[in-house]
Amino acid sequence: MDLYEKILNRKEKISVVGLGYVGMPLAVAFSEKVHVIGFDINSSKIEQYKSGIDLTNEVGSEKLKSCGVYFTSEERDLRSAKFHIVAVPTPINEDTTPNLKPVIGASEIVGRNLTKGSIVVYESTVYPGVTEDICLPILEEQSGLKAGLDFKIAYSPERINPGDRVHTVDNIIKIVSGMDEETLDVVAKVYELIIKAGVYRASTIKVAEAAKVIENSQRDINIAFMNELSIIFNKMGIDTKSVLEASGTKWNFLKFYPGLVGGHCIGVDPYYLTYKAQQLGYHSQVILAGRRINDGMGKYVAECTLKNLIKSDRQIKGAKVVIMGITFKENCPDVRNSKVVDIIRELEEYGIEVKVVDPIADKELVWDEYRLILEDVDNIKDIDAVIFAVAHDAFVSMDLDIIKNMHCNDKPVLIDVKGIFRKEEAVKNGFLYWRL
Repeated sequence: MDLYEKILNRKEKISVVGLGYVGMPLAVAFSEKVHVIGFDINSSKIEQYKSGIDLTNEVGSEKLKSCGVYFTSEERDLRSAKFHIVAVPTPINEDTTPNLKPVIGASEIVGRNLTKGSIVVYESTVYPGVTEDICLPILEEQSGLKAGLDFKIAYSPERINPGDRVHTVDNIIKIVSGMDEETLDVVAKVYELIIKAGVYRASTIKVAEAAKVIENSQRDINIAFMNELSIIFNKMGIDTKSVLEASGTKWNFLKFYPGLVGGHCIGVDPYYLTYKAQQLGYHSQVILAGRRINDGMGKYVAECTLKNLIKSDRQIKGAKVVIMGITFKENCPDVRNSKVVDIIRELEEYGIEVKVVDPIADKELVWDEYRLILEDVDNIKDIDAVIFAVAHDAFVSMDLDIIKNMHCNDKPVLIDVKGIFRKEEAVKNGFLYWRL
């Protein structure tokens, strides 16, 4: 009986290491089919999961309460599992170089508790070579076991889209790879237990790593192009959204839109690829150009807000601006690497008083991460400008009259980063309206 059969028959367990927006939904999905250990070093998070509180909003508290995951922060519990999935974040440092500390730390933990006959699968987004050249030696060193003989490694990149209720973990084709054919077959069959969309067997681990890192790099470049077009069209006095709607009538026009590119994937992963390229002596041209444009969009939105405040005859220093939304994307509580913060910090440098409203974000996390206090929308009044930075459902359905009543002047400024509102209607209602 191979490892897959043992897992299927509940004679062996799966562990998921790292229970964030990727690991937690994965653990819950597997628990419907097999025995699962859900491990995270954050004991506070584990206690909340045990209480049925879904911090990620990815599966819902009711489903979390009824799932069969054994949640733990005790690393020794990992010794009872034979199939380990590492799903920890891979952020970047302030200088945009890869920060591999989480994946290295997770490898050390798994390595200390690794037993013979195990398979370790990495899901974290990395540059090609990390799994085999960095993680594998750590597993061997910590366990005293030999890869290929005592245990096997594999790579299957996460493709979860936080906040997306359509493209859930089971509805996205899963790329799988392994250090040999036997490992690949076991890993593929294990993931096929929960992935309705099926799996794609990559030829090597490095191919799978590269496939993942270019997915987000491609999207990043396309959004950067839209952002650059927005800057150009703004100078021409042309509405970018109207242009894109017209161009989108052609069958092969790619429908991307301008916006803030933050979060822990699209705004991060391209730097992993360019870092590795630079190590090999190649300096990226296109990828880094796109990154520069996208990294500068927060400052650009702030500058356009200042210009509109001047048009409304408001004094810049001491002006009051409310930011609607601080998460990195709509309907998702994740505030990591949010580019909305770039708008806030830029406005604050001009002596502007900034208030933030976000019904989705966690108040404590926002304070811990950015030292910002979230306000209740009902308490917002006497402001000079409102910036809708995130298209939460609660904001999309908001009436323009409510927004107008927040203002203290007869020339209310409305900055609509995501193009939530109809421009003609906003102008008709007396707003000084601007959007990307």
